[in-house]
Amino acid sequence: MRGKRAAVALSGGVDSVVLLHLLKDQGVKAIHVHHGLSPNADAWAQFCRELCKQWKVPLTVRRVRVAKAGEGPEAAARAARYSAFKRIKEDQIFVAHHLDDQAETVLMNLLRGAGVAGARGMQPLSRLGGKKLVRPLLDVAREEILAYAKKHRLGWIEDESNAQDKFTRNFVRRQLGPLIASRFPAWKASVARAARHFSKQEIGADRLLRAYLREKGLKAPSEAKLVEMLKQLTSRGARTLVEHEGMRLRVYRGRLAVEPAAPEAPFAPLRWQGERQLAIPALGGELRFRRSRGKGIDAKHKPLLVRLRAGGERLQPDPRRPRRTLKNLFQEAGVPPWQRERLPLLFSGETLVWAPGLGVDAAYQARAKAPGVLPEWRESR
Repeated sequence: MRGKRAAVALSGGVDSVVLLHLLKDQGVKAIHVHHGLSPNADAWAQFCRELCKQWKVPLTVRRVRVAKAGEGPEAAARAARYSAFKRIKEDQIFVAHHLDDQAETVLMNLLRGAGVAGARGMQPLSRLGGKKLVRPLLDVAREEILAYAKKHRLGWIEDESNAQDKFTRNFVRRQLGPLIASRFPAWKASVARAARHFSKQEIGADRLLRAYLREKGLKAPSEAKLVEMLKQLTSRGARTLVEHEGMRLRVYRGRLAVEPAAPEAPFAPLRWQGERQLAIPALGGELRFRRSRGKGIDAKHKPLLVRLRAGGERLQPDPRRPRRTLKNLFQEAGVPPWQRERLPLLFSGETLVWAPGLGVDAAYQARAKAPGVLPEWRESR
């Protein structure tokens, strides 16, 4: 971890508590994701706060909204959790997946009909956007982790949902696993070992898509779903949308984009009256305004209204060129269609003054040496 900023994903369960105990003296921070799915979620967050205070480990608690639609609550919660991980400053995120998790993951993948990519399971080191996802306990059995926790008299919380067999992983862990163990006692270690072999054998024309999904922290789809995903994503439709693991995959001009499948928050127009910053949580970011001279929006033009695109808007960023439709300008700038509808626009009355990435309308631009403001849209996710 030398030279790297690292965080431990701390749920409060025994696995993550043991991992943090092992790393707490190495300058790590901790992150706890508050899903809000359990009536005990607040108590879990408080447990993590008290534990980190005791161990003198800086803690970040992130509340997330888990999408209702998609492939089920487990996948939606994982997508929300990984989305939270991407927003922290640390370069490396240590997670407490262990050998039993690996064996269960591989078994579930195979039962869903996944191919070689599913059989390879989780990797000790993978990518999550621009961050590294590290699993140092992947070869350690759950019983060893419990023994360590008891030896060091560690406390932890129990998630009541772990006793509910309606969740696939719990069914595998509580029902299917013990049945297999009655005939093959070492099945977990054997499956984990097989996963390591498979990780060296992945081949095929779908490798790029599989690798891309792994980099984004998403599990391997079944062979049938992968074929369908490839078919849709290569259809060249500008509004093609594929949902997987609580995320949305889209293609625009040959580039693949991934974003959470969370429902869009309602947005009401806002008034800007000269503030330096204007937070817009519904759109996932904030508008920043920097003072300037001879650039940006002429300072006399305020207040302005922040609205979304309604259709038919026109803008003239370059006074030497004619006024053009916002649609054409966005197309020219390479802004994907699905992003255009959720970008904040500045209006004076019914006239469009500024659009992110396009600039200020010529009629509202600050003249030479005149005071002006330069708007900037910054996404927080």
